[in-house]
Amino acid sequence: MGSKELKTRDQIDSKYKWNIEAMISDESSIDSDLEELKQQASAYFKKYAGHIADSAETLLGAFTDSEAIERRLEKIYVYAHMRRDENNAESKYQAMTDKAMAAIAAVSAAMSFFTPELISADQDKIRGFMDSCKELETYRFLIEDAFRQKEHVLSENEEAIMAQMGEITSATNDIYTMLNNADIDFGSIEDKDGDQVKLTHGNYIKFMESHNRQVRKSAYEAMYDAYQKLLNTISTAYNYNTKTDVVNSRIRKFGSSREAALSGDNIPAAVYDNLVEIVNDNLPQLHRYTKLRKKLLGTDKLYMYDMYVPLIELPEKKVSFEEGLDIIRQALKPLGEEYIERMNHGISQGWIDVYENKGKTSGAYSFGCYDSYPYILLNYADTLKDVFTIIHEMGHSMHSSYTREHQPYAYGSHSIFTAEVASTVNESLLMQYLLNQEEDPEMRKYLLNMHLEEFRTTLFRQTMFAEFEDMTHKAIESGQVLTGQWMSDEYEKLNARYYGPAVEKDDIIKYEWARIPHFYNAFYVYKYATGYSAATAISKMILEEGKPAADRYIEFLKTGNSNYPIELLKIAGVDMGTRGPVEAAMDTFNALLDEFEKLVD
Repeated sequence: MGSKELKTRDQIDSKYKWNIEAMISDESSIDSDLEELKQQASAYFKKYAGHIADSAETLLGAFTDSEAIERRLEKIYVYAHMRRDENNAESKYQAMTDKAMAAIAAVSAAMSFFTPELISADQDKIRGFMDSCKELETYRFLIEDAFRQKEHVLSENEEAIMAQMGEITSATNDIYTMLNNADIDFGSIEDKDGDQVKLTHGNYIKFMESHNRQVRKSAYEAMYDAYQKLLNTISTAYNYNTKTDVVNSRIRKFGSSREAALSGDNIPAAVYDNLVEIVNDNLPQLHRYTKLRKKLLGTDKLYMYDMYVPLIELPEKKVSFEEGLDIIRQALKPLGEEYIERMNHGISQGWIDVYENKGKTSGAYSFGCYDSYPYILLNYADTLKDVFTIIHEMGHSMHSSYTREHQPYAYGSHSIFTAEVASTVNESLLMQYLLNQEEDPEMRKYLLNMHLEEFRTTLFRQTMFAEFEDMTHKAIESGQVLTGQWMSDEYEKLNARYYGPAVEKDDIIKYEWARIPHFYNAFYVYKYATGYSAATAISKMILEEGKPAADRYIEFLKTGNSNYPIELLKIAGVDMGTRGPVEAAMDTFNALLDEFEKLVD
């Protein structure tokens, strides 16, 4: 039998690679640029330290000069990071990324005096500056937010130390990234055709969706065997990553690391707790789904490696990248012609890096800086699921496109809380489009199952992850050390509680926590679940109300970071400060499950 090898980067057709040269066409000056930026940061310190509250003009200058430095630095870092992601084995871009990170740490340290000095100034005086200087009005929300967080900002010297430590405290994340993308080896498995295929992050889920059970089992065992072998190293990295969160939160006088993480977006703790509580209340519905899965697969015993295979087996149909884009254009029509035109223009400009190659970072993301295209990294494998990945990441990139056009640099990014809404609205619209178009009853069952899987993997699974993160951080806060054994045992219990009695216990799923890169950016994953809930409500409004709801949504996409996430989402018609959106999403899951049960009965 033959062997299926991944292509190298230079074997990929250029039309399927992102146009990163549009960002930086000549790398020759990057090293000198980084040195210059460090010098500018030193000059910034000399010019403004101790003086930012001298006058409105000085304060304005401090804002605009810092932004000029940050924008140039951000651009170099993002470029280096994306170049590294093209091939993690390429040492040149690893070195460039490291240099950019070092420059960021140095610049952050030199400019770290700004916030402590701002918030220690007389607040009435600063507000008077804003009232008298039109240009400073731009920064009002940013300034008031700094005042809000005053008790958690350290002294000037302490902030400088924290900034210098930034490069070191991010080490656990970097170590895990390199381990997970460059060093770990999952070996090869036999695919359904009898060929030996190298198992990768990129093709793992495809194998887990195979209707050949032995293929699923082989991929599952090979994947987790690799993580089990590295469990001590990964456990140590995650233990210190979590300790860093806890220590930082204590230094900044927060009650807990979770409180610190929620504070930036001004998210009430009740939003997190409501999500976990509502999802747990609805676990019997997930158990009903796993029981139905066991029945439809016709197996005596249901294992976790049976969880991703579509319950409806259809002839394998490849969806080319170009066909996928055509489907997306149709699905997003409810958002209006201007949205589609903007998206098409972005695709033609070279936003997207399409196919997997050796060394490429796994998964998918939307990335860029204020002065670049909102790029998209994919590992496209010609499946319908990959079409959902494109439309998800395009939601992020379109959000960035609208925001950068309508917001100044100060508000030109997004909180993850709102960003996940933009991506998931797109997914919801695609699913509804496909369901509305579908006349074949078998395909309709397939799509309903796929929709249920979205709820399982996003609303249920990400909330399970959120519980795990809460548990590990609370353990560190109570003085415990996170060992691989303890985390694996606790994760196993959590998984059993979520998936219910229909799923057999095995000795493998306990290691799943070790392959979740998002855990190195703590209290992030819950936003997928809240975002999914908000997006379910918004997409429903767009489809039912039409243009008025679509227009509200586009206005929301233009807002960037100009207010707190809960307030911004109200523009689109959703209040995440209440239990309503998550409860409504659960109602939708239950209704889909009811319909699916009737169709397959």
